[in-house]
Amino acid sequence: MLRSAAALLCLATASACLAQTTTTALNPTLQQQIETITQEPAVVRAHWGVSVTTLSGAPIATLNDGQFFQPASNTKLFTTATVSALVPLDTRLHTRLLAVGTGLRDGVLQGDLILRGGGDANFSGRPVPYRPLKPGEKEPPRPELRYIDELADRIQQQGIRSIQGDIRGDDSLLAYQPYPPDWSLDDMVWYYGAPITSLMIADNSIDITVTPGKQQPGQPTYDTPSIHLNPDLSYYEFDTHDLKTVPGAPTRIDFDRMPGSRVLHLRGTIAPDAAPSTESISIDDPAEYAALALKRALEQRGITVTGQAVAKHGPLAGLQRDDLVEASIAGKTTSTSPLRPAVTVPDAGGNTPMFGSAECTRLQAAGSVACVVADHVGLPLADDIVVTNKVSQNQHADLLLRMLPLELNQGAATTANGAMLERRFLTEQADIDPRDFYFNDGSGMSGHNIVTPRAITQLLRYASTQPWGAQWKASLPVGGVDGSLRSRFPNEPLKNHVFAKTGTLGEVHALSGYLDCRSGQTVVFSLMVNTHTPLNNDDLKAMDRIVASIAAAE
Repeated sequence: MLRSAAALLCLATASACLAQTTTTALNPTLQQQIETITQEPAVVRAHWGVSVTTLSGAPIATLNDGQFFQPASNTKLFTTATVSALVPLDTRLHTRLLAVGTGLRDGVLQGDLILRGGGDANFSGRPVPYRPLKPGEKEPPRPELRYIDELADRIQQQGIRSIQGDIRGDDSLLAYQPYPPDWSLDDMVWYYGAPITSLMIADNSIDITVTPGKQQPGQPTYDTPSIHLNPDLSYYEFDTHDLKTVPGAPTRIDFDRMPGSRVLHLRGTIAPDAAPSTESISIDDPAEYAALALKRALEQRGITVTGQAVAKHGPLAGLQRDDLVEASIAGKTTSTSPLRPAVTVPDAGGNTPMFGSAECTRLQAAGSVACVVADHVGLPLADDIVVTNKVSQNQHADLLLRMLPLELNQGAATTANGAMLERRFLTEQADIDPRDFYFNDGSGMSGHNIVTPRAITQLLRYASTQPWGAQWKASLPVGGVDGSLRSRFPNEPLKNHVFAKTGTLGEVHALSGYLDCRSGQTVVFSLMVNTHTPLNNDDLKAMDRIVASIAAAE
């Protein structure tokens, strides 16, 4: 038996005892079932962790629940729970358009137009509040630049016909740290590895659709496949020399881009009769991209812009991973004030003063003023937490973590400060053992995040007792219904009775949440698998069988 072997190891090595469960499982039958499933030949070489408890904390079944695992997107459980507890869920973030210059005369703005990001992750075409797709329903096209168009309309309505200056995309609200520590270089080309910025646009990604080329009459070869973009905005240059239309070939297209480069290399094959292939690619500099989008929208409305579309970033963030880990272990932040929920500052409502009004801010430069000329108010924070957990949106989770110090007025908006404030909350209020977790980001993309299964079930139990707990639980994917669990647990008795966060990263799978059991009780569980066989999902099948066993246990 695995537990017997672990007990012998504990006797031999004192440090190993810390990683083992010190309590006896309440359900020996379920314990045996879990150990049998995890010992099957297809999955036995993976590293398994299991923690199943009642809502009151009594252990039902455990396996390596005190050992460390990479949590992948189970990290989002900790991020969104911390934010739910400390920041009012009705908080709305603003994306503002400011005119900075010497004035507006005869429809001519003498100065720059600045699009200033306020941390709203849903400045995009995503339908929010989140709505699950019905069976057979396809996601409708998303007008990703709809809010850019709305702001451009506001400028036109105010009689501005010409801008004698630049269009600036400003993400300086956050320190400039587009990628959290230890994100993988080869992930940065894809949507899930896009930069983290306070001015997010279209989830900081572009959909690229490759359509097979046609054969010209009398020619033996086919045209190079065509490229279509959503949003349809020129930003990257495309190198398609190695992209071919080949009869009978599989659709296999690779995308490559060096960090900081605006050249996207596409290589591979697609058959003439193949369906178009779409991939989502990250935007290298979202602030500049947003400025380009706004400049084009203004010009489409007949407004001339003499300057360029440029980006304005904040100062570089200083802390690296080793500093973050050391500070996290010590529990340090840049502030020593009590950790308490934030107080919502009353907003000015729909007040958007015209350029030159008394409410504008006069700058130090002689005769120069800055005025808000348009204001996009984001949706409530609660809606973004639902999106973050349901679809496992990495950039939203890391933006939440980065914004936490600002919302609590506790230091600079960096990943390190957010992670340290999160650690304080989890240890001081959620009563999680500080030795049981170390996080480097808010999404789980970092391969250096580690956590124990028992830390996750402790978080789940704690959340179930809090005023915000029911709303947070409702943000989790539901088995057979929505989010990342839409296609898992499609049948009764599990359909609509598993409320859990998935996690996938390399050879990592995780699933943690709440489960309604046949006995009538709701339990919390965390199932974690590390170092499973590459390109293989046998561990997922085993994991789902464990969930079924837990639900059926008496």
